[in-house]
Amino acid sequence: MQHSMWTYPWDVQDLGLEAVERDLVERAGLNMISLATSYHAGRFLQPRSPRRKAYFPEDGTIYFKPTAARWADLVIQPKVAEMITEGGDVLADLIERREAGGLQVSCWTVCLHNTRLGMLYPQAVTRNAFGDPNYYNLCPSHPDARAYVRALVADVTHTYKPDRIELESPSFMGFAHEYHHEKDGVGLTPEDDFLLSLCFCPSCLARAARAGIEGQAARELVKQWIAEACERALPRRRFPEFPASGLDTFLPWPQLHAYLLWRFEPVTSLVAELREVADPGTNVLIIDLKDGWLGGCDLAALGKVCDGAILCAYDMQAGDVTGLMAAGRTTLGAGKFL
Repeated sequence: MQHSMWTYPWDVQDLGLEAVERDLVERAGLNMISLATSYHAGRFLQPRSPRRKAYFPEDGTIYFKPTAARWADLVIQPKVAEMITEGGDVLADLIERREAGGLQVSCWTVCLHNTRLGMLYPQAVTRNAFGDPNYYNLCPSHPDARAYVRALVADVTHTYKPDRIELESPSFMGFAHEYHHEKDGVGLTPEDDFLLSLCFCPSCLARAARAGIEGQAARELVKQWIAEACERALPRRRFPEFPASGLDTFLPWPQLHAYLLWRFEPVTSLVAELREVADPGTNVLIIDLKDGWLGGCDLAALGKVCDGAILCAYDMQAGDVTGLMAAGRTTLGAGKFL
């Protein structure tokens, strides 16, 4: 059994590697550390740091030293966080300690949630039905975005040989709660947020077409519904049972329903490619949410192409977590990590 904790490299640098390892083992009873090796932005209270009490990491950077040859021909290029170039390679230090009998090491890796890269490479981001870019989300259908994540996973696993890698956001993302100071002024319903999150970028439309799915008709319907939502005086539910009713909500609109079912394909195939390019000795896990299907994650399909899943119980009551895990085990099967 692996017991781990998500950990930031700046905490390791501030507190010291030995102190962090001692706390994780002796105070938390853990046998693994899950280090952020690719991360987005944030503001972090640092209650235990002797150096500072608040920290803003660089947006969309990696926390390991890449192998230049793996990135030579790629359009999207990573940026190493300055704290690594100036303060040392925390991941390499953890791997060295593991070889001496220390904690197992997992690479907590954010894949497509990256505003810095989205701003630099807007051609590769998701776009709503109106063509507006979501700069925080590289699109899992775009070839350059897929190549970036493949190189990311291949590089960190083959170079450092971690015990496992945890894939966060290899998927489509929601419209709300993905960027700071978000304002809508309308009062979005759950279905509004979902419709605004749907990607109809050229890469998605082309990939869907190759699968025999007509995406343009779905796009026009979604545009109509969003436009109507923007004209209402007060928030009003179009689909009161959503999201509990799932994708069956859209069965009366066959072309949209077909597009939504297709939407699982870019995510599943990307994760399959990541398992293929990762070091064979590294377990590849997907980090999934309770309603991961909203972002194109089909846990049953993903379980067939990777080594297991970490299910996030955000905003859930403790008593509900058992049910989440039981459902996850049934979906994944007995042989997969959960």
